[in-house]
Amino acid sequence: MANREKVEGEYDQAKGHVKQAAGDVLDNEQLQAEGTWDRVKGSVKEGVGEIKDAVQDANKR
Repeated sequence: MANREKVEGEYDQAKGHVKQAAGDVLDNEQLQAEGTWDRVKGSVKEGVGEIKDAVQDANKR
């Protein structure tokens, strides 16, 4: 089941990849750093979403 955190996390990770690639092409270190931050933030959000899913599944049993 996809919850809000997982969806937002996946979005942030995709946005981060785009920013990083743009930063590489443009040789823009700030954009690269923003992309890295978005990817990390997205990974954390996705992890929180997975934990919430696991807790909800455990409560249903």
